[in-house]
Amino acid sequence: MANTTAIDPVKRLTSDIIAAAVTLTDQEARFLVDAYYIMQEDRKRAHNQERSLEEGREPNSVITWLAENSQTLEDQIKRALDRYTDGHPVGKWLKSIVGIGPVIAAGLLAHIDIDKAPTAGHIWRFAGLDPTVKWSKGEKRPWNAKLKTLSWKAGQSFMKFSNNENCLYGHLYRERKAYEQRRNDSGENAEVAARILTEKKFDKTTEAYKAMITGKLPLGQIDGRARRWAVKLFLSHLQSVWIFIKRGELPASPYSITALGHAHITPPPCMDVVPGLGEAWRVKFGSY
Repeated sequence: MANTTAIDPVKRLTSDIIAAAVTLTDQEARFLVDAYYIMQEDRKRAHNQERSLEEGREPNSVITWLAENSQTLEDQIKRALDRYTDGHPVGKWLKSIVGIGPVIAAGLLAHIDIDKAPTAGHIWRFAGLDPTVKWSKGEKRPWNAKLKTLSWKAGQSFMKFSNNENCLYGHLYRERKAYEQRRNDSGENAEVAARILTEKKFDKTTEAYKAMITGKLPLGQIDGRARRWAVKLFLSHLQSVWIFIKRGELPASPYSITALGHAHITPPPCMDVVPGLGEAWRVKFGSY
């Protein structure tokens, strides 16, 4: 009974507190996003511990309490971040994307300063997605590590939802993976594979080494390339939508066609969420 009383305030996170989340600063939102993922890992560990104990005997009620209430705290932080994104003009569009929930949306909004991103390439570099940017020993990291992690999580989410007919970036991830696989099978990655072998040490018994010694990239790298490509397209769309919402006009180019290897401009999904965006896109780029 004492345990239940102790956790009641957590379960009854008031509507006033949730409402206040809309006024969170970006710094506070970043803190909550970090806290969410820390609690998520703690909850997973608690559940794993609970299952492990169940194999021998019924787990102590304190262990069960920890697992249950880790989930409660996680859910409440998610609710708060949902309200934070509601208060951001770009939040509604982000959350309309299949695969992007309030936590990833909040992290992107809190970490990206659109005034410092006149092109999609600026966001890619800040997120650690520009392969030309190198981090040399003794130098300050040239990208935002937490934004890079959020971008990775977005890619994982698009992969997870790739069978959902409404997940544009999931579908494009699958298409890109097939394209990357064809290139790999035809030996077009031989130079890259040889370079990687000279830059890193590999256990010769690993599948990665066995693939690269034949001039091909391992399957994990093919999948990673496809996910990063989909995320870069998503971030380029985010930059275009954000610029339009803030300035009432689209940027000169929604993303670098050369950088993404596309022959045409792919419009962002869910443009109907942003008043006037679809028409502006049609006028500027001729299709919607």
